[in-house]
Amino acid sequence: MGRDSITEDLRADILEGRFEPGERLVELKLTEQYDCGRLAVRTALVELSAEGLVDREVNRGATVRDVSIDEAIQITQARAALEALIAAEAARHADPVQCEALRGIGADMAAAVEAGDLGAYSVLNGALHRFVREISGHAVAAHLVAHLRNRGAQHRYRLSSLPGRAEQSLKQHQAIIDAIVAGSADAASEAMEMHLGSVIETLRTWPDE
Repeated sequence: MGRDSITEDLRADILEGRFEPGERLVELKLTEQYDCGRLAVRTALVELSAEGLVDREVNRGATVRDVSIDEAIQITQARAALEALIAAEAARHADPVQCEALRGIGADMAAAVEAGDLGAYSVLNGALHRFVREISGHAVAAHLVAHLRNRGAQHRYRLSSLPGRAEQSLKQHQAIIDAIVAGSADAASEAMEMHLGSVIETLRTWPDE
């Protein structure tokens, strides 16, 4: 297995919660789990440390980074500034095929909420944000946001599982979709800011565990 594949697999396992925040990442166990050499594991840990997903300490090894509520708020604030720009650019550039695809994602999100399938809703949420980044054509902002979303992933499922949050989030995402489809850059930017602003306000009510 190549080093890039190990990094991608370990990243995905961290983001999907297969490793808990604060859990030790023992090199020997990882070599067995991913069927690779220790150099490949060390390279992956260095890369994921640079992304903010792993903490590495001399003589103590590596652990999955435990993101505090304060840091999660700061991450979301940074995302809000960048994603408002991205949403505006998406509204300026979306073509009819992309608009139809956005509506399709929105319909799937509504169906997931109706079915009470929070896992599916969370996946679709991420897919929508990725697609909006793609439509925007703003490669620099998209790269930065993808990095920030990964750093803040620890609290994402807990957020979506709060009573009533999925329904609230769905309305906010629908407003983003409607603004992009309408070609209104200002409305798309405002809708994205309102969505992420509500995430920030919810995070502020949580105790820092």
